[in-house]
Amino acid sequence: MNQKAAPPPGEQGSSTMRATREMVEESSTWMTPLRDEVARVIVGQRHLLDRLLIALLTNGHVLLEGVPGLAKTLTLKTLASCISVQFKRLQFTPDMLPADIVGTMIYNPQDGAFRTKHGPIFSNLILADEINRAPAKVQSALLEAMQERQVTIGDETYSLPRPFLVLATQNPLEQEGTYPLPEAQIDRFMMKVIVDYPTRNEERAILDAMATSEPMIAPRTVVKAEQLVDARHVVDMLFVDEKIRDYIVDIVLATRPPIAAGLELNGYIQTGASPRATIALTLAARAMAFLNGRHFVTPQDVKSVAMDVLRHRVSVTYEAEAENVTSKDVIEKILSTLPVP
Repeated sequence: MNQKAAPPPGEQGSSTMRATREMVEESSTWMTPLRDEVARVIVGQRHLLDRLLIALLTNGHVLLEGVPGLAKTLTLKTLASCISVQFKRLQFTPDMLPADIVGTMIYNPQDGAFRTKHGPIFSNLILADEINRAPAKVQSALLEAMQERQVTIGDETYSLPRPFLVLATQNPLEQEGTYPLPEAQIDRFMMKVIVDYPTRNEERAILDAMATSEPMIAPRTVVKAEQLVDARHVVDMLFVDEKIRDYIVDIVLATRPPIAAGLELNGYIQTGASPRATIALTLAARAMAFLNGRHFVTPQDVKSVAMDVLRHRVSVTYEAEAENVTSKDVIEKILSTLPVP
């Protein structure tokens, strides 16, 4: 089956498709310089960078899981410097309060009035480090800002800046003293990305570049925030064939009964993906096509982002855990079994 499907006959030569193709070429000129500039500071982590760009292009958020020391903070900080936007890092701890994130009202005794002090959430890129270390009230304050793109302090509601991306991290090793995110809150993250250890060659490159007491390389600004926001409009215009739309729906429905039973997954899946997954999978596939310089979505675009979009939305049963079956195994089974248009 063809995994690089072209636009349907008649559409490819149309003026609309031609105009969209030209807009993709024009609005993605900053992509290669941005990747090159990030690569000057970060060794490897191409998968992570692409997922961050997908989130920026689709107004989504990323939940990141990986052991300490894999350049999660450095990657986001470098990306923020390359885009010339505000970056804030929040270290979540059990004693945090919601006001530590969104801000609060401060009383001024001189005039007897309250002044609004904005919290660090009023930035473009937010790194919520170890989000599961904070109690539920703090988590809900952050997740409300992610969903609504606004916060309320006192009687006033304030809009958050654009673009706005939250990268939340979780440590997969140590779970003592943590407050695991409920499924309903995890579902608000567009993608969950697993960061693995670098390869041997990458590890050696890291040693050669970073084993010094000198200041690190300062990344240059190569793209404006306005260009990213404009690129979002182009991403929304990318062509998605009806067969690929049906394929996306089939993937999501395969995580739920009764279709899951037909794929021999009955008894393994506890909860399937929500309709948010259908929307996120479509947007992420469009953004992946944009990153590859195409004005239409292919089935491979869908498959390449499906794992990151679905892994945190599909939970497995105790029976699956007893057989060492994970949500990754379930999604891989779905992707390998369903027919590709």
